[in-house]
Amino acid sequence: MPNSSLYDPDQPMTLACACGARHASFSCTGSVTTQIEQHQNQLMEASLVKAILPHDGLRRRFLQAVGASTARAAIAAALPAGALTSLQAMAQDHGTPEKKDLKVGFIAITCATPLIMADPLGLYKKEGLNVQLIKTAGWGTIRDKMINREHDASHFLSPMPLAMSLGLGSAATGMHVASIQNTNGQAITLHQRHKANRDPKNWKGFKLGIPFEFSIHNFLLRYYLAEHGLHPDRDVQLKLVPPPQMVAELKAGNIDGFLGPEPFNQRAVFDGIGFIHLLTKDIWDGHPCCAFGTSTEFIQKNPNSFAALYRAIISASVLASQPGARDQIVKAIAPAAYLNQPEELLTQIMTGRFDDGLGNNRNVPDRVLFDPIPWQSMAVWMLTQMKRWGYLKAEVNYHQIAEKVFMLTDAKKQMAMSGWRAPDGAYRKHRIMGKTFDPALPDDYLKRFTIHNMV
Repeated sequence: MPNSSLYDPDQPMTLACACGARHASFSCTGSVTTQIEQHQNQLMEASLVKAILPHDGLRRRFLQAVGASTARAAIAAALPAGALTSLQAMAQDHGTPEKKDLKVGFIAITCATPLIMADPLGLYKKEGLNVQLIKTAGWGTIRDKMINREHDASHFLSPMPLAMSLGLGSAATGMHVASIQNTNGQAITLHQRHKANRDPKNWKGFKLGIPFEFSIHNFLLRYYLAEHGLHPDRDVQLKLVPPPQMVAELKAGNIDGFLGPEPFNQRAVFDGIGFIHLLTKDIWDGHPCCAFGTSTEFIQKNPNSFAALYRAIISASVLASQPGARDQIVKAIAPAAYLNQPEELLTQIMTGRFDDGLGNNRNVPDRVLFDPIPWQSMAVWMLTQMKRWGYLKAEVNYHQIAEKVFMLTDAKKQMAMSGWRAPDGAYRKHRIMGKTFDPALPDDYLKRFTIHNMV
């Protein structure tokens, strides 16, 4: 049964538990499985309805005009491929998880939103899983815990499974990107003292923070600097800084800026320490950042557990992709167990209505997106940048590696089950700072660059 408050014009819309109470943690205190499932479905439906009719006044007028049954049908029709019913059907017709108690690592950044919000929304439980989300300090620790089998699956930087599979920076261990967690959602942030120094050509000698070598942050910052004539290994110093330490390092003067994830760009503004120089969507609009993935071994030994995890996270991606549901998402991810950040701060990031620290109140609705498609062309681009900057020295078959690590076919299957129509193909051209990357010609692409570390 639908949440009655959603379709009653005389009631405010609430996210009420099936037991009748309201719980800020989105948890249900009832012990009956059907009550829990009903509550979870109501939460998903409420978030999606709020995306279509975000204000009670608008919802009330709409319901008074057309009636509850017509409204529900119209809203369901407006959602991608019947998402309301598809979300509820996703858990059906699948095998029993071989391993139900799972440890999943994550870094406390907004990039991990689908993986995180699946916990308070009860999506893991609905799949028969007992998932322990383990907040982890840095990406090196994430990598090591996956290699040592201390974590079953993980929040990754999207280039990490490529590097780990190739044995770059660690012992070669087969890893896979099951879905992209987010696109866009990063920025270059500089210390307040550099407000009058916005031209990158003048940044020689700067110390700039990045979260990890095998990160989209490293590759985008290197690309950006090189396009402005600076060699990232000679003209500036790139310093590895775990994301939770970025603002403190900026405040202490240990770095001049960083290209990092949210919420730390906005946190630097929020704390009066830095300003947002550039959103990374202005370097590559639609670029991938973080991913959900696991090892080849885990998938082979626990195919049903993996599929259940996949369903939960894709379901969360569907919800996160509804712009009008962002306020609800903020409430789910803000608590101390997850991001431990003020809702006001996260709302600026999620809605794209934010202060940039330069006196501008900006409105960028696509500041962060949650498109889960692991395009194999994205993987090829990452491999070209590993080659460009000397991380990858051997000749490689770009497409073979991309197709092995980036699980595009599986992602499309899960997206179809969740009510999304996945686009056709595996490779697409991407435009980065005005230059087109054709994944069919990766070596030709590399030959264009005069600033590089290739022999």
